[in-house]
Amino acid sequence: MSRRPLLSILVAGLGLACATSAGAWGTRGHEWITGLAIERLPPALPGFLRTPQAVEDLAVLSREPDRWRSSGQTHDADRDPGHYVHADDAGLVMGVMPYSALPGTREAFDTALRAKGSDQYQSGYLPYQIIDGWQQLVRDFAMWRVERIGAKTAKSPADRAWFVQDLKRREQLTLRDLGVWSHYVGDASNPMHASTHIAVWGAGGPAGYSNDGTLHWRFEGSFVKANLQRDQVKPDLKPYRDCGCAIAARTAAYLETSRKLIVPLYDLDAQGGFAKSPTAESRAFVLARLAAGSDELRDMITDAWTASATAEAATGVKVADVESGKLIVTRAQFGDE
Repeated sequence: MSRRPLLSILVAGLGLACATSAGAWGTRGHEWITGLAIERLPPALPGFLRTPQAVEDLAVLSREPDRWRSSGQTHDADRDPGHYVHADDAGLVMGVMPYSALPGTREAFDTALRAKGSDQYQSGYLPYQIIDGWQQLVRDFAMWRVERIGAKTAKSPADRAWFVQDLKRREQLTLRDLGVWSHYVGDASNPMHASTHIAVWGAGGPAGYSNDGTLHWRFEGSFVKANLQRDQVKPDLKPYRDCGCAIAARTAAYLETSRKLIVPLYDLDAQGGFAKSPTAESRAFVLARLAAGSDELRDMITDAWTASATAEAATGVKVADVESGKLIVTRAQFGDE
């Protein structure tokens, strides 16, 4: 093949990568990952999360970040890179740092990349979407814990009535926050969203590795729709796993596990596994990645609930103090200016 046709293929593939980067799974994949995670939440978590209606709503909400695409230049340019992160074959984000050494904030991450000629928008910032959304969920849970008690124990009828109403709002917000965040946790189970090879392998790859820009959607969308059913994911689901680590470390390990599967994914495709006639191996691979996303989501939600027990619901309002009866919460502690 001459150099010009190959360059044309790569450019086309990179263009498709930008166009498809906001969707690591199609409608079915995201709904299955989130729905199966919510169905398996421990009974200790609030009941409003575990109703059949909540399972349905959260599954559909998991699709929201993909449905936002093409909302406008400012919107898309800022949000689309949150769906992926580009780590090279050595496991370094833009050749700079491994997932395990990511800085604590997006600002520090961007600063480190810019020092090496890149930035967070070229690299993608999926790890920070996951961590940020988890921390938001911890706060949602903390506020729910406190407001539930405030609705019963606040000293004035007016405060108790306010907590009753705000508890309803908190449940609505928690469902929204969790549903949207679950999309990004699901994204990370797709190896292409944790690798530089998000749509094409690029120059110098092994023979048969896709460079026509079609693999991304064939893997995550059309293959799932044509060949898999929701219940087929269930045998691969695993029990809760306590990593004994902070959310940043858990996220880094999750992304690295996905990234390491990029070669097996391209190998399966080179063997025709994601074409019209799937193989047993390609089916098993995709089911395992869907299950891994659901397991990770269930575990992260569970960890957020556990963390909320020792968190603050507002400045100076510790959940443990309210739940123990040490502090009688008031509306003023949540602002009444």
